[in-house]
Amino acid sequence: MRRLIVSGAIAVAALVTGAVAIAAGPTPQAPSRQWKFEGPFGTYDRAAAQRGYQVYQEVCAACHSLSLLAYRNLMELGLTENQVKDLIKDIVVPDLNDDGQPIDRPARLSDRFKKPFPNELAAAAANNGKAPPDLSVIVKARANGPNYMHALLTGYVPFDKLTPEQIKEFAVTKDDNFNTYFPGHKIAMASPLDDDKVAYADGTKATLSQEASDVTEFLTWASEPHMEDRKRTGVRVILFLLALAGLMYAVKRQVWSGKH
Repeated sequence: MRRLIVSGAIAVAALVTGAVAIAAGPTPQAPSRQWKFEGPFGTYDRAAAQRGYQVYQEVCAACHSLSLLAYRNLMELGLTENQVKDLIKDIVVPDLNDDGQPIDRPARLSDRFKKPFPNELAAAAANNGKAPPDLSVIVKARANGPNYMHALLTGYVPFDKLTPEQIKEFAVTKDDNFNTYFPGHKIAMASPLDDDKVAYADGTKATLSQEASDVTEFLTWASEPHMEDRKRTGVRVILFLLALAGLMYAVKRQVWSGKH
């Protein structure tokens, strides 16, 4: 009995200690932002997603793949076939000719997004031993995905802006990348975005926050391209069930109207 009591006390202490550690953890919660795609009637901001594709293609595609999307899927963002063809006209992808020999050819609408590396080992070798993750479902794979993604992209702190306490606590050197919202704060990826990192085709001012917001919009769409159809189907089903419930209630009253 005494051993049971001691074991229980240890377990409770461990739970309390763990809860305190989590509550006082050094990684701040990503700030909440207002996204048009949130809520039961939310839709994607197609202009923002188109700009986000530009950020992905010009900045992220050098390291991160997007293997679950084909170029033709970009037409779902409101682009015409000719506009998509113009966007991919300079992209060449590996293929085989009629003799089975490897060649490079211009990308087609039916092609999957070009991978930056031939395989995962090559990706790891080019990035200090760790392959950059595929971004196809990265937003869905992270808790509080859109907010976390935006916070991560805007949460880098230069070494000369860190406090002595932060440098000491997290053992940060000048060669490290410190990010406020990354668990452990030291992240292998250097800050990919900056003011005017891209020149938006629609003339939008390319601030760091704007670029992060746009590429987050695009990657959220990439993670769940059929979200709007799912929400529309859900609304139709709810309306149908409400109408059916009203009809059944009317039938019930009619059937039982003469009964006491």
